[in-house]
Amino acid sequence: MMHHSRPTHPARLAWLWRIVATLLLVAAPSFGFAQQKFTDWGWPLPYQQISPQSVQWLKSQGWWPLKIAYQAPWSGQNTINIVMDRMGLLKKRGLETKFQAFASGPAINEVIVSGRFQAGSGGNFPFTSLIDKRIPVKAIAIESPNLLHALVVPNDSPLKSFKDLKGSNPPAAIGLVTGSSAEFYVQMAAEVNGVKIGKDIILKNMSPGDQMAMPKGLAAVASWDPTPTMIVNERKTGRIIDSIYPYNMYEGQFYVREDVIQHAPDVAQALSDAFVEATLWTRLHPRQAAQLMSEDPQLRNYSKTLLLQQIEAYNNLYKPTYVYPNGAFWGAANETIFKWLYQNKRIEHALTAKDFEAAVDPQFMNKTFEKLGWARPAQPPFIPAHWSGSPDKIPYPAYETPQNLKQAQVFPQPGDLTKPWMFDGKQYAP
Repeated sequence: MMHHSRPTHPARLAWLWRIVATLLLVAAPSFGFAQQKFTDWGWPLPYQQISPQSVQWLKSQGWWPLKIAYQAPWSGQNTINIVMDRMGLLKKRGLETKFQAFASGPAINEVIVSGRFQAGSGGNFPFTSLIDKRIPVKAIAIESPNLLHALVVPNDSPLKSFKDLKGSNPPAAIGLVTGSSAEFYVQMAAEVNGVKIGKDIILKNMSPGDQMAMPKGLAAVASWDPTPTMIVNERKTGRIIDSIYPYNMYEGQFYVREDVIQHAPDVAQALSDAFVEATLWTRLHPRQAAQLMSEDPQLRNYSKTLLLQQIEAYNNLYKPTYVYPNGAFWGAANETIFKWLYQNKRIEHALTAKDFEAAVDPQFMNKTFEKLGWARPAQPPFIPAHWSGSPDKIPYPAYETPQNLKQAQVFPQPGDLTKPWMFDGKQYAP
């Protein structure tokens, strides 16, 4: 005897479909997550490769391998460049590169201006010089925000604060790198504290290596980390009497030539991706990063203890979203620099926050964050939720710095992710 199947009631069908849809919705994130593979340090796989056309174009320019300039004695930034290089993070994306270390920003500017290097790292003052000279570069990532710049005096010095330099007779000599962020820090500190340059203090151009010796005849040296920490903690020949934080929110830029962006945008994307991957690798492997750094010829004099302390302070202290190139925020923070530089005839053009913003291209970091499932931060992670300050008004009320933050910021926190992410074998949901 044959049984005829009964037609399913429309209401029952709709109910079944609702159950199926609900099950799919619940399972969807985990399906997506199962498909997405990550390295132990949280980079999503597979690696995106640059196109044969871009390789061809770079070769036609004589830019194969692509040359990247960085500064060995500049904490935070040096780690990322060394890790990108030594871990082959650009090679994994099909890009041949040659990294070269320089001692200071002005030295890097020379090779960028001449076109011998196509990407580089610059502190706020050297990067401003590139903008002023109309050198066609775009910042694609932020490096070493709030790097300590400090005024270091010999242990037996009577000086206790920047204000104490007022009325120095003869004028107090301060050793620093002319044209660097250290010079800008001293200029701003002098202005806020009523100290006259040329009358109360004179500035002497001196390399970070020479500053470390704290030569006789100097009242102080002004430098960026790791030099001040090396003098105070390792050599124990000086003490810090003032730091940059009230006068300037320091940031470095990782930048690339505009013609690379125009003709080979996937190369700029590879640089952005590798930059963040190096940041993540360093979070997971700080000791190995310190080991890689100790192998750099210019960093051989620094102990691994010091290098590790610098990594904890300038690579792993803030949430990794600090790398996001927020042109409006950093433009406002740099406007005081621009005004001072122009008034003192150190730059030719009266630059504004808008000029800085125009020299930043966030499109590549936007894509990098999309790949990771990270939300774009509205402002840098060191700005407290209800901060009363403004990046364009100094002196600043307190914010989170390597001097006052006792432990690393937690990442991710609610609102930091837009999709599931894995780090060190742990799954994080948005």
